[in-house]
Amino acid sequence: MKLIGTILAGATLAFAPAALAQTTQSSPAPATPDASAQTTPAPAAPQANGPVTDAEVDQFATAALEVEKIRKDTATPDADKGAKMAAAATGAGLTAERFNAIGQAMQSDPLLNKRIQMAASAKLAASGGAPAAKQP
Repeated sequence: MKLIGTILAGATLAFAPAALAQTTQSSPAPATPDASAQTTPAPAAPQANGPVTDAEVDQFATAALEVEKIRKDTATPDADKGAKMAAAATGAGLTAERFNAIGQAMQSDPLLNKRIQMAASAKLAASGGAPAAKQP
């Protein structure tokens, strides 16, 4: 179980800079701020924050395991890994912002961390990877 936690933490930390860089480049800030933009939250804001659903735990585990594979892939140039990691998150159903928000939340929330580790462990066991850890 500790190995899965290490993998997930590494995947999250490896993905965070690439995802943040990609989102910054794809959504430039407006040159002049709009008065309504200051009083109304952006549409993406509620998605980037808030409680993590069971579906998101599953999506995060899927994306994190894929991100870890990409991170370890020596055949892929480092310059291409960020885009592939972002694609892994979106392919699992999460935005890069939400993936990063969940990754940060799991580092400070032991219950969320455990939920994600259990989901990742089950995915690994189902795919023929490491067996799922037994609960005491």
